Amino acid sequence: MLNKYPLWKNLLILVVMAIGAIYAMPNLYPDDYAVQITGTKTSIEVSTAQLEKAESALKKAGLSYRDAEFVNGQAMLRFDSGETQLAAKDAIQQALGSDYLVALNLAQTTPDWLRDIGAGPMKLGLDLRGGVHFLLEVDMEQAVNQRLEIAAAEIKRNLREERIRYRGIEIEKDRTLMVRFSSDEERAKGFSFVRRGYPEYEVREIESDGALYLRLRMTDAKVKEIADYAVKQNLTTLRNRVNELGVAEPLVQKQGQNRIVVELPGIQDTARAKRIIGKTANLQFRLEAKHDADFASSEEFSFRSEPSRTARIEREIIVTGESVANANQNFDENGQPQVNITLDSTGGKIMSDVTYSAIKRRMAVIFIEHKLDDLSGSREEGVAPKRSVERHIISLATIQSQLGSSFRITGLDSIQEASELALLLRAGALAAPIYFVEERTVGPSLGEQNIKAGVESVLIGFGLVLLFMIGYYKAFGIIANIALTFNLVLLLAFMSIMGATLTLPGIAGIVLTVGMAVDANVLIFERIKEELRNGLPVQSAIHAGFSRAFVAIFDANITTLIVAVILFAVGTGPVKGFAVTLSIGIMTSMFTAIMFTRFLINLVYGRRQLNKLLI
Repeated sequence: MLNKYPLWKNLLILVVMAIGAIYAMPNLYPDDYAVQITGTKTSIEVSTAQLEKAESALKKAGLSYRDAEFVNGQAMLRFDSGETQLAAKDAIQQALGSDYLVALNLAQTTPDWLRDIGAGPMKLGLDLRGGVHFLLEVDMEQAVNQRLEIAAAEIKRNLREERIRYRGIEIEKDRTLMVRFSSDEERAKGFSFVRRGYPEYEVREIESDGALYLRLRMTDAKVKEIADYAVKQNLTTLRNRVNELGVAEPLVQKQGQNRIVVELPGIQDTARAKRIIGKTANLQFRLEAKHDADFASSEEFSFRSEPSRTARIEREIIVTGESVANANQNFDENGQPQVNITLDSTGGKIMSDVTYSAIKRRMAVIFIEHKLDDLSGSREEGVAPKRSVERHIISLATIQSQLGSSFRITGLDSIQEASELALLLRAGALAAPIYFVEERTVGPSLGEQNIKAGVESVLIGFGLVLLFMIGYYKAFGIIANIALTFNLVLLLAFMSIMGATLTLPGIAGIVLTVGMAVDANVLIFERIKEELRNGLPVQSAIHAGFSRAFVAIFDANITTLIVAVILFAVGTGPVKGFAVTLSIGIMTSMFTAIMFTRFLINLVYGRRQLNKLLI
């Protein structure tokens, strides 16, 4: 028979359509509005006491919630509307204080059996689902100070290697280093060395209170270079961190001279995202001070795990987190969490040189975190945020042998802390601290309006196409409409499986796909009608219609697919969303318009002897 698929092809089509229907099904279950409560540190877990405080605050504010649950040491409360969710966030944050982070979230309602097979709804873009918008500010003053600290440590090492005796180096305001000498001869040697090796500093010989100094002031050009680098590096680091979080189509871009915008649509864990994005986690490797060390040459630090325990650490920095090439969470021989660190070639060489002469001494790993005391990022207009720096020892171990570029950091509180520290270091160190200037949620209500308008546009276009096909092609039009319906199902399924993000331009791509999918059927049906007019038998006309229309359909769709690929390659944000939807729609429409439509026509007409065809 001309119009009969082999059994394997029929089964393949049925399997594809069944899988498509199953994986498109989660889109029928909309997410719940939720508020997530988590500790500001990984060591702080949310207990029933905090949940009771939150419930009491909601009751006092006259707000009702649908359900509450604990997940991995965090609490989540579900609400019926976005307005209630927003009001609840403020009430709960005020009740729990700054030790807990209260963030907006969306909780899935997909049935467990669908989740078990990896099925989930499409991710919606910021314009449809809403999401979190962060405005971050890069601390340029700290960027310069950090570079001065590194330069001071490097100058100390180089002066010792050159056998130039100095009394000390101090960092002063106005991007200045003061190097103190005991004699004019040594200062002259130092002047010559610094002028030759550090052209980015303006060097002057000065005297103050009878002491001899070299004054190294960073040039304006170098300050601008550091500022540009800080923003550029922070942009890269934030993008890496967002990618590690698995956020779909995020926006991370520069705004003005020293601000960065981060938009996170459709994320599943906003609390963790805020903690990781906003955290300026960095490490410093320093030697423990000797017992007879000068008090001014060392600092006292407390241990992160035991705040009452302290140790004196040399001020001189060996390397920082900027030298970390890779970091992974693992476990030591006692089953305790640790972070394995690999330094880059420069950092590895410095570490090797320093530890060669420091065997049997102890080396500290110092964890540094810059943050705002107001974690929500909100503050009164014109009032500067309260900034603080926390510095703690997370490891103090004896150097048993000369070290290279590989380390392990132990003494961490939990697996989650080790995992987050590895993520932050692996994503790259921030070149300067960043602070939340603004946090806002792109409204669920606006997203709902956009979704409603988008769905209406798809339904109107889809409905008009259905009416036209039935009115013009009769029974064949009904078959085309069934194929068109399954085309939408497959499109939703593939977008859900691939984790593609649907935006308003993406909805435009769906509307375009509906039109393109029916174009293929129109070409096939018109070709069948032409073959019938030429006198071919019904079965031969059907076969010829599909065979001879294929080339035109294939060429038209391939050229459109090439354009979609180019749009995806060169476009950003909404353009990419449109290109993704269009590309998937082209492939699904090719399958449904040719194979699935042929399958249905074979099923209806393939085994019948026909003298006339209603088309």
